[in-house]
Amino acid sequence: MDIAALGADLRDEARARNQRRLLVLAGDRDAGFDAAREALSGADVPAAETAVVTDREGVAFERYAPVHADRLLGTTRTAVVLDAHGGFSPNTLGRLAGVVDGGGLFVLLTPPLDAWPDRRDDFDERLAVPPFSLDDVTGHFRRRVVATLRDHPGVAVVDLDAGVVERRGRVSGPPPLGSAPPSTPDAHAFPAAAYEACLTGDQSRALEALETLRAAGAAVVVEADRGRGKSSAAGLAAGSLAAEGRDVLVTAPEYRSAAEVFARASELLDALDALVEGDESARRLESTGGGVVRFERPPKAADDAGDADAVVVDEAAALPVSLLQRFLDARAVAFCTTVHGYEGAGRGFDVRFRGRLTDGDRAVEEVHLRDPIRYARGDPVESWAFRTLLLDARPPVDQLVADAGVDAVTYRRLTTAELVADEHLLREVFGLLVFAHYRTEPDDLARLLDAPNLRVRALLYDGRVVSVALLAREGGLDAETRRSMYDGQRVRGNMLPDVLTSQLRDEDAAAPVGDRVMRIATHPAARSRGLGSHLLDRIREDAEGTVDWLGVGYGATPRLLSFWRENGYRTVHLSTTRNETSGEYSALMLAPLSEAGRALADRHSRWFAHRVAGVLSDPLRDLDPDVVRAALRATDADVPVDLSPYDWRVVAGAAYGPGLSDVAPAAFRPLVLAHLVDADGRSVRALTDREERLLVRKVLQCRRWSEIADELDYVSTGACMRAFGDACEPLVDAYGDETALAERDRYADDG
Repeated sequence: MDIAALGADLRDEARARNQRRLLVLAGDRDAGFDAAREALSGADVPAAETAVVTDREGVAFERYAPVHADRLLGTTRTAVVLDAHGGFSPNTLGRLAGVVDGGGLFVLLTPPLDAWPDRRDDFDERLAVPPFSLDDVTGHFRRRVVATLRDHPGVAVVDLDAGVVERRGRVSGPPPLGSAPPSTPDAHAFPAAAYEACLTGDQSRALEALETLRAAGAAVVVEADRGRGKSSAAGLAAGSLAAEGRDVLVTAPEYRSAAEVFARASELLDALDALVEGDESARRLESTGGGVVRFERPPKAADDAGDADAVVVDEAAALPVSLLQRFLDARAVAFCTTVHGYEGAGRGFDVRFRGRLTDGDRAVEEVHLRDPIRYARGDPVESWAFRTLLLDARPPVDQLVADAGVDAVTYRRLTTAELVADEHLLREVFGLLVFAHYRTEPDDLARLLDAPNLRVRALLYDGRVVSVALLAREGGLDAETRRSMYDGQRVRGNMLPDVLTSQLRDEDAAAPVGDRVMRIATHPAARSRGLGSHLLDRIREDAEGTVDWLGVGYGATPRLLSFWRENGYRTVHLSTTRNETSGEYSALMLAPLSEAGRALADRHSRWFAHRVAGVLSDPLRDLDPDVVRAALRATDADVPVDLSPYDWRVVAGAAYGPGLSDVAPAAFRPLVLAHLVDADGRSVRALTDREERLLVRKVLQCRRWSEIADELDYVSTGACMRAFGDACEPLVDAYGDETALAERDRYADDG
């Protein structure tokens, strides 16, 4: 067995086709490192062009710990060696597959392939969430990896223990077609140097489309798979705009996702002798023409979008649609998105946001980059990663489920064994889950196949997945674990019990057993037909007698709060910090199924109603009043309105007479809370949306009259104050005691 000769053969073929090859060295770990050195030496790959990702120290090449593998993103190496002995993360695999340059080698060190699926490592330990143990974790994902390694083109496999080359990794057929060369348009507005920096015709087309960002009202969508140069094109556009003196605001889920934008912008400005400050680590570039390229996290960028000349949203598919919509306030905006990749769900962006963009009044330019930058089309390493990690998974085509309705679907418990045995079914399920959430990663596929706490429930129409839910079993923890959680220890995989226990100080919260709805999605061609609610109904029927509660946690919006309320879930908590990516506060909701579940939901609903006024007046002062209204409406708790005679005189005087709420603002809080929790109940006159927003802003969030008047479009502060009194009248009528009604009647008699 000549490992050096095999490495040389693989590299020769890779260079001849400008593609990459995957070399699997399976067996003893020490032997794997020795074989990797031998193969790379035979392939004539310099040590300086090789990166090794391992937790093992003392390797001969540039080493990265697995937790720092993301530092290789945006870089290229002739060879990358991934050590899968210590812990095998699908996310790491997905990231590293794109780092290898054309003509290079991706080397994977694994245990013996037949035994690998049954071994357990650090990644498996993360899947073994309490009360489950490591023995409960399956090895389905690694069996999938092994199966694809053994039959995918361009993958060489060496059994080190047996001293046998199982596969040589050759690819038959004609060489791939080359990419169209870049070109400079005749009538270009951006500098010629920007076009000369492009590497493919696709990139120059994208750059030309991005020239429209010079005009107000422009919107550009740049879509590509990983490695097509979309971020580089965006960076060249940002640098060109900054050279003209424009303010370019760049955002992405994390700065590292936008690092390529800044690198290309900096290089271009430097080439134009227009770079004043080139410290990319400061996340800000300045040009001699007074322009700037600056980075902000998505929520802050959305707030500032209207102040910039142009906004570039990179990895847009990894942001929620509600946040993407806010960027439409920008003067000009570009959305750059990965169609298939661990960064996010391009399909979700395409289906859920694209229509809203094109239906608006903006002139939308769309560009799709197909040609890889670092390697030729048809690269077997890329296609292997797509296949293994389901990066291109998608729901059924629209026509197959267009007629699906509640009466025509079948409810199914989908076991892991069924998903493993049916690749088509697995791709449809995972494709819908990708569609459901703006940040789905390869690790999620491994969790779906191997984590013992996850369950899949689905609705099928004519054998096609039309709606799917992913459930996580939580709770059922022993007294010692509950005590440690109460004392601040994090317990993996128990999100709802953890919050209720550690933050909300309920040591018994993790005793009942529940299923948390992690994801739920309905096919876009069959939405608005009640299928999501029907699936939740069936899940509830199925869970009766097996768990104590169903729950959910998500970024709170009025629409989602109403959906979950209509399906029997009640609010028990609102987070006091925003999600750094989405900018949303989270809502936690419960639907009890047993006496223990009802006791849990009752006390947390009651505690939520008791504390929410104080929370809204401090950490949640900026929460959308419509979210407040929807969250309180979904609260199943009695809010006592037990005011003193003095408080009632203040309230009734502000409603019907000359009184002012500012003299005793706390008196209004239980009244407003009671109304919002029971908005469809006791009030003799329904308040308008605007009136309820006014009450939330003033009474619960303690905002200034001038702020409220401006936000809610009252003509003056005085008009806002009078509207406040009018909004309080039906509350006095509905909840007032004898003192309140006497005060009311006094002013009514005077009138």
